[in-house]
Parts: sequence; C-alpha cells; structure tokens
Amino acid sequence: MTDDLEPWFPIRTERILLREFRENDLCDVHTYAAQAEVCRFMDWGPNTEGETPAFMAFKLAEQARWPRDEVTLAVEHLADGRVIGSVRLAVGDRPNLTGDFGYTFNSAYWRRGLATEAARALIAAGFGPLGLHRLWAECDVDNRGSWGVMEKLGMRREAMFRQGRLIKGVWRDRYPYALLADEWISPG
Repeated sequence: MTDDLEPWFPIRTERILLREFRENDLCDVHTYAAQAEVCRFMDWGPNTEGETPAFMAFKLAEQARWPRDEVTLAVEHLADGRVIGSVRLAVGDRPNLTGDFGYTFNSAYWRRGLATEAARALIAAGFGPLGLHRLWAECDVDNRGSWGVMEKLGMRREAMFRQGRLIKGVWRDRYPYALLADEWISPG
C-alpha cells in the first residue's frame, strides 16, 4: 500500500452502497446508534441526541483527509435510500500488510445478510486495491450474529481472549477471527 493510493470507495453491491457520510445522514445514524440492542457489545452507546452529532462532525472532518489508514463508511440501503449502519476498515500494520474491520447495523435490518454483504465488500477492498496480506476482526463471544457473519465469510476463529475488553464496566471475552489473502475466495 502506498500513500498515492486513490480512494477505494464508494463500493456498490447488490443491495447496499458503502460511501462516505453526508450531513443529512444524521437522523438515520442516530436511529441505529441510539438502539440499545445495536450497542450491547460495543464500547460506545446507546448514543444520546448530543453524541450522534458529535460523531458525525468528527467523521465528516476526518473524511477531508486522504490518504488515511482508517476509513469508516456509511452503509446506504439501496431499496429505501436510508443509512442503515456503518463499516470500518483500518490498515493497522503497514509493514506486515495487516488490517482489521468492523460493522454496525440498525437492528431493523438484521438477519438479512446485509452485514455479510458489507463485510465481503470490505474484504475484497482489503485484499484488492489495498494489497493486504491478512485481515482480522473480533467480537464478543455472546454476539452470535457477528461471529456468524465472519464464519460465513470463511474467516477462522483463532482464539478466545478472556476478559479481552472492558465494555460498559464489565470485562468481556472476545473471539478474534482472521483471513489471509490466499485463503480468500471472492464470489463472482
């Protein structure tokens, strides 16, 4: 990966568009960021009406910089034009071509394969234009939906980090998952 890399987004898939945030996304972002079930395993949220505008202002300012090693994108549902979540892809270790990713979705859109579709697009970008060798992600051991997504993508559970993260005052166990570029089989 080089500093002259052009942005690898937006990415359009069959049902979603991964794109930079826009000011008018605020209401949609707050809808999912304020949901207790969405934030249950996160170290943030549920957001108050003051926290979401602060998040949006930070992301909009961040988008003005390029290149950047961490990219957070809005997930727009093409059928209704709403922002239904966000995804993040970060190059955390340039010398070893390693990155990580994550995703957050409005609970009204769970169990439709949209997180898998979005994560698949991130993996393709990581192993494609970014030229990464290894991608990883992690989730709470009780977050069956999230580790189910990773397993559908062919990622391998590598361990269990006991009390690996302090979430809302409670030490939580975590599952790390990973995938190597030569293991990735991109559909289509």
